Amino acid sequence: MRGDATLAFRDLSPLSPYRATMLHTEGLSYLLEGEPDRADPILAHAFDTATDVGALPLAAVVLAERCIVAVGRDDWPAAVALAEQALSILQDGEFEDYWTSALVYAWAARAAIHRGDAVAARDHVVRAARLRPLLTYALPVVSVQALLELARAYIALADPDGARAVLRQAGDILQQRPDLGVLPEEADELRAKVERIGRQGVGGSSLTTAELRILPLLATHLTFREIAERLYLSPYTVKTQALSVYRKFGVSSRSAAIERALGVGVLGHRSSSVGTGTRGQGQRGP
Repeated sequence: MRGDATLAFRDLSPLSPYRATMLHTEGLSYLLEGEPDRADPILAHAFDTATDVGALPLAAVVLAERCIVAVGRDDWPAAVALAEQALSILQDGEFEDYWTSALVYAWAARAAIHRGDAVAARDHVVRAARLRPLLTYALPVVSVQALLELARAYIALADPDGARAVLRQAGDILQQRPDLGVLPEEADELRAKVERIGRQGVGGSSLTTAELRILPLLATHLTFREIAERLYLSPYTVKTQALSVYRKFGVSSRSAAIERALGVGVLGHRSSSVGTGTRGQGQRGP
């Protein structure tokens, strides 16, 4: 794959739009081998080349590929910025129906989850899901990448059924295209994670008394420090309990945990202070 891509890039005209595709392919070859640091500069070159020739749908998906590298480095600010830039390209160019846009929407969802914006995340997930019929073994790498990132978004949104559905689709592709580097292992890890969520009885039954005690206060504008002061606990204890709540609900943010708690009936109603003021819903705390 890498050899063909580098050979084609060398022989194509400098004005050929396919040069950007070859750079993207070369970068993917390193991602599939688990070498993101080698992939990133090539993908950055691919983005510049795609932009220069006006191949904007490709430029957007290359930015989404770079999100994989950024999160692998635990650089979420970079990943969020890349995802937002990719999403902007889709919206400005009206590329929403391109098959490659599924990966962009999946990363837009993950970025929204990281920001604590569950509403935006669900919207992006729906948009990505609409493109699922276009994700096939004919174009396996980006298709499986999109499905795996979509599975991670579903897990964070406490939707294990959605995660199972996309992982089944990814499994079907991998059956026909098994030699996709690290992707089969990632798919196995995500399937195991979904099964653990199911076995742990995600929801109110899995919360401890201490976790149930802080849950109503998570649904307010109060920071972890302010919650700690009310409960006569240390901020560290409150943060630890909150993170345990997130884990048991299969989410990664405060706002998503509240949405999950409301959905399963652990929290009777949303506090009137949630979403008001400058410290609303999930803007303070992880």
